[in-house]
Amino acid sequence: MKFTLFSLKILTVVLTAIGFFYVTPAYCEQQFTIGFSQATTTEPWRLLFNDLLRKEARKHKEINLLMRNAQDDVSMQIGHIEEFIQRRVDAILVSPKVSKAMTPIINQAFNNGIPTIILDRGLDNDRYTQFIGGDNFFIGQEAGRFAVKHLGGEGKAKGNIVEIWGGMASTPARDRHNGFFQVVSKEPGIKIVGKLKDGDWKQDKGYLIMSQFLVDHPQIDLVYAHNDPMAYGAYLAAKDVKRENKIAFIGIDGIPAEGVRWVDQGFLDATFLYMTPGAEGIRQVLRLLKGNPVPKHVILPSMMIDKTNSHEILKQHGLLDTSG
Repeated sequence: MKFTLFSLKILTVVLTAIGFFYVTPAYCEQQFTIGFSQATTTEPWRLLFNDLLRKEARKHKEINLLMRNAQDDVSMQIGHIEEFIQRRVDAILVSPKVSKAMTPIINQAFNNGIPTIILDRGLDNDRYTQFIGGDNFFIGQEAGRFAVKHLGGEGKAKGNIVEIWGGMASTPARDRHNGFFQVVSKEPGIKIVGKLKDGDWKQDKGYLIMSQFLVDHPQIDLVYAHNDPMAYGAYLAAKDVKRENKIAFIGIDGIPAEGVRWVDQGFLDATFLYMTPGAEGIRQVLRLLKGNPVPKHVILPSMMIDKTNSHEILKQHGLLDTSG
């Protein structure tokens, strides 16, 4: 049978209509462009956050991930969201540097129909698709309960506490303070000494703040820092003046190679797990983009880490020092 060019075209149309032409899955698979803006990468917790997010994204070939680092600069992070809006990405993941300044631009993305998932730090309203993070108020309460127990127990606790804040403009810092204060303020014998000090989550700032507290206050019984690096910085400051053995140190994050190790080594008395939300963010946004419903809030679990479980956690992560 002789086929003309015209007849071949007709045959192609017919075969396509009845499904004879096979298209490989690679061409059928929908691709998603996801923009992610991280507040900073100057903290180990943020680096772990990014690492786990990238690892989860690599498991899904349909994801095209655009990662941005705001470098602790709110205006830069606002620019990231503006870029994502202009590019009409399929979804935005963002861990805001601060809530108040970032709320309007994130609301704009949401109002433009772009799914927006907020990681770790909340906004001033609920104009977003989903929030993923830990319960900072609860973690603060747990830290408060530990402090009360360490200082003598409920109704009998006594001592001077230094509190070193994370970024005061961030929701985690406010919640960690409020939860802690709700518990310790019930104890007449406990006093939080000095003015509020913002360590911005940085170890060196924790050190400097604690150095001044040590000069101003001859009696300090416990330090509550809003993350492990600041707690460790405070410990080092106390160690430099040989007062570290008279003070208890509490942090938050519970990174195995950092906070858990410092607890196991006796530098910190306790830390509280604050899981990074990056991997869960990728899983949730993919569910959403594939047409599945997602909850408004995903609250990640926490736990207290002290000498009773720090060694086992290090063992589970292959971080025990067996050289000696």
